[in-house]
Amino acid sequence: MPATPTSLSDLVLSRTTLDRAAHRRHDPGLLGRLLTSPQTRVLDLYGDRARVRDGGLVLRAPEAGDLDRPAVFLGVADGAEVVAVDRIDDEAPQDAATMRSVGLDLDTHDVGILTTGLGIVNWQRTQGFCPRCGARAEVSESGWGRRCTREGTEQYPRTDAAVIMSVIDDDDRLLLARGTRFGGTTNRMSVLAGFVEPGESLEHAVAREVEEEVGVSVSQVDFRGDQPWPFPASLMVGFAARATSTELVLQDEEIAEARWFSRVELAAALGDGSLGVPPSLSIARHLIEDWYGGPLPEQAGERW
Repeated sequence: MPATPTSLSDLVLSRTTLDRAAHRRHDPGLLGRLLTSPQTRVLDLYGDRARVRDGGLVLRAPEAGDLDRPAVFLGVADGAEVVAVDRIDDEAPQDAATMRSVGLDLDTHDVGILTTGLGIVNWQRTQGFCPRCGARAEVSESGWGRRCTREGTEQYPRTDAAVIMSVIDDDDRLLLARGTRFGGTTNRMSVLAGFVEPGESLEHAVAREVEEEVGVSVSQVDFRGDQPWPFPASLMVGFAARATSTELVLQDEEIAEARWFSRVELAAALGDGSLGVPPSLSIARHLIEDWYGGPLPEQAGERW
């Protein structure tokens, strides 16, 4: 099963035209100037929602009050500086929507802005205090850092690396599983995934997660592609792994159900509504279609 770093195409959240212009973050007066310039484009974030109209992000000019709200300089898109403003304490307007619900409809320009904005603003919301001494941490680097007001130490955004993998046996069957967090009534199943632990390579994380969750040993772990996943701050690194065993021993607290599927069985289950799989926004869907050999048949019944 040969693989290349570009095997998975059109991973939606990996698309971007945003120039992050990271060298400009060091300017302490940057946000103040941008939030008083009518040329600046502002992305309002209401928790995990942003305003969307006619299939595109609503990016407005700065307004009174922006200087008093948490803000991050995202970069430059189509010649305009873009700033994300955190409005989590404000009521979301009716046209606000989540990335999960509108991500597939946004163009490359908007996807890059929203994915970046969600990721960095999610981080900022949880970093009000220094993790070393507990003192208040002030915003630095135009929103891309936090500085301890007592020790002066700097904190920068963390991205949690996670592996996600198709597992294929010698009969060319695909392993799908349903996590316990989805409850007992859903028909949703997906490929396995898990976070990378300290001191662990990506390939070792794939083998460990598969062994822990379903009791299957794997080899020939091939990289297929990666995708940011700002829910809240992950990077999903996709692999295809070859199973060297097929007996399933489920980790009770993590996996409610797991099953091997042939292509015929998968198509039949999607068609009769007994199976639901992730949408195209997720790298999980692309890994499934990579094994299937093309777009999946339309699925009936419950959808993600």
